[in-house]
Amino acid sequence: MRRSSLALAGLGAAALGAAAWGVLAERERFQLRRETLPILDAGSEPIRVLHLSDLHLAPWHSGAISWIKALAETKPDLVIGTGDFLGHPQGLSAVTEALLPLSGIPGVVTHGSNDRHAPRWKNPLGYLLGPSRPGAEEGTALDFEGLTRLYTQVLGWHDIDNAAVRLSINDSLLDFVGVGDAHHGLDDLSGLPTVVESLREENAGSQRPHHSVTPIGVTHAPYRRVLNALVTQGAEAIFAGHTHGGQVCLPGGHALTTNCDLPLDQASGVTTWRHAGRSSYLEVSAGLGTSIYAPIRLFCPPEAVLVTLVGDDIGYA
Repeated sequence: MRRSSLALAGLGAAALGAAAWGVLAERERFQLRRETLPILDAGSEPIRVLHLSDLHLAPWHSGAISWIKALAETKPDLVIGTGDFLGHPQGLSAVTEALLPLSGIPGVVTHGSNDRHAPRWKNPLGYLLGPSRPGAEEGTALDFEGLTRLYTQVLGWHDIDNAAVRLSINDSLLDFVGVGDAHHGLDDLSGLPTVVESLREENAGSQRPHHSVTPIGVTHAPYRRVLNALVTQGAEAIFAGHTHGGQVCLPGGHALTTNCDLPLDQASGVTTWRHAGRSSYLEVSAGLGTSIYAPIRLFCPPEAVLVTLVGDDIGYA
């Protein structure tokens, strides 16, 4: 009995220590993950893409704000944002301060639920039982209009929620196809073929001889139905967030939940998504923040991702 009590006490102390580490240290142990995706035409100039997701910024997140501002020093050619940048009713000033150094760099963004509504308290262990229920976590309405003005009018980025845009970056043509937040049913997948076809028709005269266009999908929540639809539309790569990489993981970063129907082993990082005989690279960011009501990360440090797009003629070991 004495040995059992000591063992239980030891486990309890270890759990408390892990929780303290996750709250006080790991959630601000910001990392820059680097990836390379060979999806451009052979011989193309590389394109450096800064992937930002799930910032969940509140006014007191000074450490995160400073770290995000410094990402401008990576000199990206393009920024891809996959939503949930806001995290508090007064969060817009924090997001503005963090992103202003990236002003003028081309960018595309989609949105998550916490860009529209502040989070509410809920039992974090509930995520282990399945995805959170859409609508159940919606709190105070946030300044979504102000956020979209920041993106489009101040930073010069393109809002591609259920929309698409063609950009020329380093002499490569990229078609970005965005999908609304599938976690809250804002993904208009039935309209996706029309969006893609309209983009191609609008730019029919801009394609240069011997230059192909590289389609890239962008979404907040990587539900299977969204990934399947983007692969069907020819996406060579798909960028997503929402999962927080599991946020509280087992040692080695093994996720216990993705808060959607994405397989656990694809909760973060670059993997391959296959559907109907086609495939696409899938880049899922573990994100930089957490809900203000669950400020903990364990074996899953916050991250931004610098993805270098290169020609598919370049080999990598």
